[in-house]
Amino acid sequence: MAESGIRVLHVGKYYPPVPGGIEQVVRLLCENERPAIDSRALVSNTRHTTIEEVVEGVPVTRLARVGYIGSVGLCPTLPLWLRRLPADVIVVHEPNPIALVAVVLARPNTAILVWFHSEVVRPRWKYRLLYRPFLRAVLRRAARIVVSSPALAQHALELQDFQDKCVVVPYGVDRARFAPTARVLARAERIRAEHPGPLILFVGRLVPYKGVDVLLRALDGLDATTLLVGDGPLRAALEAQADALGLSRVRFLGAVPDEEVASLYHAADIFTLPSVTRAEAFGVVQLEAMACGVPVVSTRLPSGVPWVNQHEQTGLVVPPGDATALHEALATLLRDPALRNALGRSARARVDREFTPERMARMTGDIYREVLGRERLVPLPATPQPGPE
Repeated sequence: MAESGIRVLHVGKYYPPVPGGIEQVVRLLCENERPAIDSRALVSNTRHTTIEEVVEGVPVTRLARVGYIGSVGLCPTLPLWLRRLPADVIVVHEPNPIALVAVVLARPNTAILVWFHSEVVRPRWKYRLLYRPFLRAVLRRAARIVVSSPALAQHALELQDFQDKCVVVPYGVDRARFAPTARVLARAERIRAEHPGPLILFVGRLVPYKGVDVLLRALDGLDATTLLVGDGPLRAALEAQADALGLSRVRFLGAVPDEEVASLYHAADIFTLPSVTRAEAFGVVQLEAMACGVPVVSTRLPSGVPWVNQHEQTGLVVPPGDATALHEALATLLRDPALRNALGRSARARVDREFTPERMARMTGDIYREVLGRERLVPLPATPQPGPE
């Protein structure tokens, strides 16, 4: 049993090595909360069997999956496991419709927290009929609702009735994954030799809300090579767009291993996240680039994106969907290496100060103890706001 005697069950979609941003957050929470908190994970398996195992010291239960609903594994035994596994606090990582239904059905006699990672983008009638009732029921039951930024609590429609429950816990980035090891730096040098610089980097799925079509329009006339990491349903259309625009210095790299991503970050001169809707709730890839000392050009969304990348402090922030403004921001950094270096240093310092897994786990531990009545919640320090409009 952990020192505090607090048992926490994190209910997520999946757990690494299954890839995904929320999956990495759950892993970092479980690993860094322990041993002070007895944390474990309850998730879907990718197969039709239930497995209980220990991953890097964390007990993980992967439930048999009988199918999919969207990207979520359908696990009929989840309500039973919610009752079976001992816990003082259950943390539901949302979006996760199966977990919401399971909590409503199981009615566990324990404190419930909801970690609200992002809003759900679904056809309106399906969302109102099939998703929203369960989400509202669990939000009403929750003792606290955790969000990754003040902007998410402020702008998420479903949280407007629950502002008094919301508390901000910024994500932590696993800096070890992106450490400048000799091998990573050697590969970064080869990447720079393979592609005429300077280098602009994008990492993410090729889906509409990422705004890669806007980025391609913004690249016209820039003396740089752009490396696009990731795959998705828009890849063929985006490749055709790049060809039609005559962008000979754009490279679609597809999905690449973690170590290669780390080398790409260290090779890059600029990182860009041109997302166009608040479906981009935070932009963890910004933190990854910032941890590597790379300045970021992102968009002024009503979400946590411009709170993470602060205008003229860690990078530049432009209006979403504005290819001209994005072009100008990229051009500004391309022609000013000293500015890039200064913003990159500030970006790395911000990550080291505000966005570490250790800080994230300390803050969640404070919330668990406050919810269970063991001590008052330690208030968050004042957080700086995004740059001017």
